[in-house]
Amino acid sequence: MLLRILHHTRYTYQTPVVVAQHLAHLRPLEAPGQTVLSHTLTIEPEPVLREETRDAFGNWRTFFALENPHDTLDVTASSLVDTQAGLELEDSPPWEAVRDRLQYRAQAPYEASAEFVFPSPYVPRHDDFADFARPVFAPHRPFLDACHDLMVRIHTELEYQTASTEINTPARDALAQRKGVCQDFAHIMIACLRSLGLPARYVSGYLLTQPPPGQPRLIGADASHAWVSVPHATGWADFDPTNKRCGLQRPGEDYVILATGRDFGDVSPLRGVIQGGGSHQLDVAVTVAPDAEFSRLTAA
Repeated sequence: MLLRILHHTRYTYQTPVVVAQHLAHLRPLEAPGQTVLSHTLTIEPEPVLREETRDAFGNWRTFFALENPHDTLDVTASSLVDTQAGLELEDSPPWEAVRDRLQYRAQAPYEASAEFVFPSPYVPRHDDFADFARPVFAPHRPFLDACHDLMVRIHTELEYQTASTEINTPARDALAQRKGVCQDFAHIMIACLRSLGLPARYVSGYLLTQPPPGQPRLIGADASHAWVSVPHATGWADFDPTNKRCGLQRPGEDYVILATGRDFGDVSPLRGVIQGGGSHQLDVAVTVAPDAEFSRLTAA
């Protein structure tokens, strides 16, 4: 599937910002089943310094600095990505074997997925998460089968409700109130797995959505998305508890992987520090559409 993504962010400041430094994760990854055909990142006002590098997790990141007073900041990422369907889940070892293999021991071989076992700022370990997960992690159950049923349990028992949480709402609070958004669902699933000693990482990206029947697709009406991936024998298996979808490499061809990390804090699309500015207004508009349809939308 050929997908075009337009991600526009605008900050409007109450008073001019004098100096600013920002870090953006807005360039999709090259990944199995995903090829980035083009990507541009436009920043206004023009930065005095701009650098694109890889972070510790292999994601593309753009650092930029502004040194002239400005009362607005516009960052627009445009990407064209060719995606393939995810593969069906395969057989996996018992979840206890996965847990035991990644426990620290002297002179053990390096396992890249082991770094996703530990707690992180947005994803603590806690008995509440372990208790929620245990009913589906029966003794000797295959790891991916148990992950699938944990995904289903979160999807079924938690309510997706816009504006029910903030970006920094603790995952434990979202679990307690049994509601949240995709970021919360992903954090909760990761916390459940890590609280059992199992590895899981946070995936930031996009999902092609369909407008209501009879309604046209609108520019800027979409949003970023988040889901979870866990290691398996030949790569990563992805689970989306918000939409109850899963697969090896990705949940489906309508998903675009932007970045992966321990939690949202590692892959925030745009963050920074500023001097001045006072209060501000943030506006984000995301469009995900098949490339041919996107061309018609922008030409209309």
